[in-house]
Amino acid sequence: MLNSSFNSTATAQALREGIERHVRYTLVRPVNHLTPAELLVPVSLAVRDLFVDRMLATSERYRQADAKHLYYLSMEFLLGRLLVDVVSNLQLNEVLDNVLGDFGARLEQVLESEADAGLGNGGLGRLAACFLESLATLNMPGYGYGIDYEYGMFRQEIANGFQREKPDRWKDNGTPLQIPRPEEAIVIPLYGRVENSRSLGNYRQSWLGYQVVVGVPNDIPAVGFNGQTVNYLRLFEARSSEDFDIEIFNRGDYIRAVEQKIGSENISRVLYPSDSVVAGKELRLVQEYFLVACAVRDIVRGYLTRHNNFEAFPDKVAIQMNDTHPALAVAELMRVLVDENNLEWENAWEITQKTIAYTNHTLLPEALEKWSVSLMERVLPRHMQIIFGINHNFLRSLSAYSWVDGEKLRKMSIIEEGHDKNVCMAHLAIVASHSVNGVSALHSKLLQTSLVPEFAQLWPEKFSNKTNGVAPRRWLLTSNPHLSSLLSESIGESWITDLSELHKLEPLADDAAFQDRFADVKLQNQLKLSRIIRDETGVTTNPHSMFDVQIKRIHEYKRQLLNVMRVMYDFLRIVEDGETPKSPRTVVFAGKAAPGYWAAKQIIKLIHNVAAVVNKNPKANQYLRVAFLPDYRVSLAQSIIPAANLSEQISTAGMEASGTGNMKLMMNGALTVATWDGANIEIAEAVGEENIYIFGLRAEQIEQMQRNNLYHPREYYDRDPRIKRVMDCFVNNRFSPNEPGLFRWIFDELIGRGDRFFHIADLPQYIEINERIDADFQDTAKWRRMSILNTAHSHKFSSDRTIKEYSADIWNLKQYPGEPEAESPPAVPSSPSTPLGLTAE
Repeated sequence: MLNSSFNSTATAQALREGIERHVRYTLVRPVNHLTPAELLVPVSLAVRDLFVDRMLATSERYRQADAKHLYYLSMEFLLGRLLVDVVSNLQLNEVLDNVLGDFGARLEQVLESEADAGLGNGGLGRLAACFLESLATLNMPGYGYGIDYEYGMFRQEIANGFQREKPDRWKDNGTPLQIPRPEEAIVIPLYGRVENSRSLGNYRQSWLGYQVVVGVPNDIPAVGFNGQTVNYLRLFEARSSEDFDIEIFNRGDYIRAVEQKIGSENISRVLYPSDSVVAGKELRLVQEYFLVACAVRDIVRGYLTRHNNFEAFPDKVAIQMNDTHPALAVAELMRVLVDENNLEWENAWEITQKTIAYTNHTLLPEALEKWSVSLMERVLPRHMQIIFGINHNFLRSLSAYSWVDGEKLRKMSIIEEGHDKNVCMAHLAIVASHSVNGVSALHSKLLQTSLVPEFAQLWPEKFSNKTNGVAPRRWLLTSNPHLSSLLSESIGESWITDLSELHKLEPLADDAAFQDRFADVKLQNQLKLSRIIRDETGVTTNPHSMFDVQIKRIHEYKRQLLNVMRVMYDFLRIVEDGETPKSPRTVVFAGKAAPGYWAAKQIIKLIHNVAAVVNKNPKANQYLRVAFLPDYRVSLAQSIIPAANLSEQISTAGMEASGTGNMKLMMNGALTVATWDGANIEIAEAVGEENIYIFGLRAEQIEQMQRNNLYHPREYYDRDPRIKRVMDCFVNNRFSPNEPGLFRWIFDELIGRGDRFFHIADLPQYIEINERIDADFQDTAKWRRMSILNTAHSHKFSSDRTIKEYSADIWNLKQYPGEPEAESPPAVPSSPSTPLGLTAE
């Protein structure tokens, strides 16, 4: 493997001694008869001992260079299992597996005993995790800020086909790689009131009567490939203020208020508490403020250890807001600069604008965050004042533009007027940022032409595209070791840190011997996935069938429903028409629905009902099987993606910002069936449209049909017997014989209420493209060639490329590689280590 600085013999000895030491002195256990799960903590701590010096050296390297730092603010970081990433990037797999043999265990068993870190939900959080890994691999000073959720999203269980949400107790067995930093706790004010006060002859705003909560940081190391650079993700856990000796501000004209204990532990309890009730909305707002307040104060504190004024702040600090959840960072940075550090408003605003940048992740208007002014005034009274001030100055500045009329002023205002005034967080983010980017070429175009065209007209230079990417170390090297070995043997190992090397696979795409080996890797992965499906669902599958996967958050615009409708159609053709499919197919679904999203949860139920009917039918089940794998998470994705033959990326065109699952599947040799949407377009451009399956309406066609009221699903139903045949199943209870009327709502929604997501319009083309896919899968040489070419052309979709673009165009970061180290392990402590990250409960 590429230039590992760990000598195998010496490192093995250090690991063996470290594991024994932590078993004895951390766990206080005898060093024998330990299960793989019991070995997880001592193994994690022994591995941590190997890289902790590099973590300290990384910080010192940045300090000596007075480097500019990036701080990536995100409500989600979907990390998956932590140890597997660290072990892989330090290239310890083989040596650690051998060492664990002395303890009667295998590395794979120990790694699989770790729970996925429950810090995210979907693509937003996984993108953030990939970015942190790429920043470290590229030796760039990039750090994440998030919340240390106790329970994360939720653990999905299925009961009679229905999703049930259970607490995700991901921390129950400890988090040994997490490093507590209680000495760096931060005090955060909430609620209260604002009054004018006089200071040095000037009137200033004083925030009084607030309650306080304390944010305690815990750091998760972000280890770059080869371990030369170790950055970290700083997560804040909420604690009650009465547990601390509080000194809220050390200067400024603030009058101390009576402290009141609040239910602060709830702030970091769960990701995205339900906002269907007022209390849930308030908790979400408090949660978002807690994140940015902790982050901004920590960033400013770190900056002031190196500088005595704020003149250089934008030259040394870059803050990237991952969607609108951290948009309150704008008001918080202004508050800290103006109220706590006595900067003039204009100076503080200039610093804020030069420092902050914003990534938009959605084109769905309902997904753009808005907070009621009345709620903001009660929870964050000073921030609401600051936002009013920002909006006042912004609207006043628009008077210089003749094209800005009253209607455009209304549309561009940060404050949405009406009976209930709201703060438009996307507008706040755009106004305050020096850069606004989308995450695929189409998304960035639609962001400027459809979502916020007035802002794009005002500031065209602010807007850019940064197409998403994924970390090849996690999604190829770690997830697909068989394919990784084949790639390294065939084209060398440089692809691990330079994915453009994959283009060397192109000449091998027509090599019959290489095709056979490539296909054998896929079969090995499908055998593994078949075992998982059987163990998790009881469904037996044919490992030689086409594995057709749709793995993502369950949402109407992602159109799992369209996929199920096609499965229903195929089933009816087999059972009622006696047709024999050209290729047997295993259709795999996985994904969670938001707890309050009734329609999405009904789609999960439909998938299970269809699966039950299909899998039990002797005519159908030899050609078609359907499985829903519960509790979709990173570690499960790492088993599904390498086994996939076909990647379903079938969102309604114009609604998917980018997608990253499409990139991971392509990288692992799956062919894509897709609408012309998000990053699917760039995948088609990269691999050639002859090596991808595109169908359906384009975004501009959908927009025109909506604008001119030209879409009438009933007409499609009346004239196309294929559509009628499928839709009638929802009325005649074909897939719910014991639950009559259960799915009638789908017929009513799609035929009677306009089919907002264009399932009916796209179903005929979707059926037809799948007939072509079946035929191509039968031509094994053609399919294998296409599969190899997809892997070869996936190099554009490395998060390394994305990070380099952000750095060059937005952040202005430099790379700070460490000095090459001698091939010897770091010194290990001779005394017991503190069991960092372990709780006493």
